Amino acid sequence: MSTTEPPARVTLGELYRGFLGTGARGFGGTLPWARRMLVEERRWLTEREFIDLFSLCNFLPGPNVASMSVIVGSRFRGLLGSAAALGGLLTVPLTTILTLAVLYARFGQQPGVEAALRGVGAAAGGLVLATGLRMAAALGRTPRVLLFLVAAFVAVAVLRWPLVPVLLTLGPVSVLAAWIGSLVAWRGRM
Repeated sequence: MSTTEPPARVTLGELYRGFLGTGARGFGGTLPWARRMLVEERRWLTEREFIDLFSLCNFLPGPNVASMSVIVGSRFRGLLGSAAALGGLLTVPLTTILTLAVLYARFGQQPGVEAALRGVGAAAGGLVLATGLRMAAALGRTPRVLLFLVAAFVAVAVLRWPLVPVLLTLGPVSVLAAWIGSLVAWRGRM
């Protein structure tokens, strides 16, 4: 994830509370809140570390922010840190969704419920889009980065190709391009 040292001491309670806040604020999408907590508020990760970790978590099975909580928790406090971070992330959403399931079973047929759910979905989509734009800006405006950004967008959003094959194709090619670029830069300094 990073060669930089983590903050001096992150406690299990801090991990739990940090991800508890993320889970509480992120109903419908926790990525923007995870980024804000990890990079801006707690400063446990740099922007670049967050992007690298998020990229890795997109290839892991399961929800990417859950994978991120396990990795961050492990980085600071090992197995117990992973459990604390994941537990914090899941506490509020789990209790909320169980409560909402009971309420929906009772009141789901009432007028206006469907419209309210569509509004919440639109807000979550906006948060994810805003976070994606921030992450893209942090990567810089190098031609190589922009090329892969545009290629992924065109393949998935315009051509409607399946996400997994696009990622499995562009991922290794982008890693190879970055490696070649770093080799060229390294030789240029010699």
